[in-house]
Amino acid sequence: MVVDKPAGLLAVPGRGEAGRDCLASFVQQSFPDALVVHRLDMATSGLMLFARGAFVQRALSMAFERREVGKRYVAVVDGLLEADTGCIDVPLAADWPNRPRQRVDAEGKPSLTRWRVLDRDAVARRTRLELEPVTGRSHQLRVHLAHIGHPIVGDALYAPPELAAASPRLLLHACRLAFVHPSSGESLSFDSRPAF
Repeated sequence: MVVDKPAGLLAVPGRGEAGRDCLASFVQQSFPDALVVHRLDMATSGLMLFARGAFVQRALSMAFERREVGKRYVAVVDGLLEADTGCIDVPLAADWPNRPRQRVDAEGKPSLTRWRVLDRDAVARRTRLELEPVTGRSHQLRVHLAHIGHPIVGDALYAPPELAAASPRLLLHACRLAFVHPSSGESLSFDSRPAF
């Protein structure tokens, strides 16, 4: 199952009573055998994949691990990127004293993001990007873009306060998932337009 998660909703249960409201719980009310395959940050909207049963969950999880699942995101970032395409290849690690934040760390895990400019708004001084996370680290896209000086608009964790306040939500959306169905062998792709 592919489900379009709204921004501001947890993907999986969190801490305490407030953490019970999450996409996984809502999906499992109708489909009790639905299991989470991957996650999105609470602030991120877009496509999330659920498996109907443990066998399919394991197969799809392995496909993610082998980087056989195509993932694309759309983001609006601060500033105007000069190049039309590029890569951000810097390792990331947990910022333990400031959890849940992550940070660039030479001793961290390898992390690679490819990006492509979709549009430039010279008046607002913002750029709309298509992002491809080759690896899947926590907050990877958010940290990578902040690292190169182009934080995502509305990012309360990694953008300066004035940019975090410039949007009521994080302008990051998981817009595409493509994978091979583990049982049928059929190539599937799903697209979702961002609301921004």
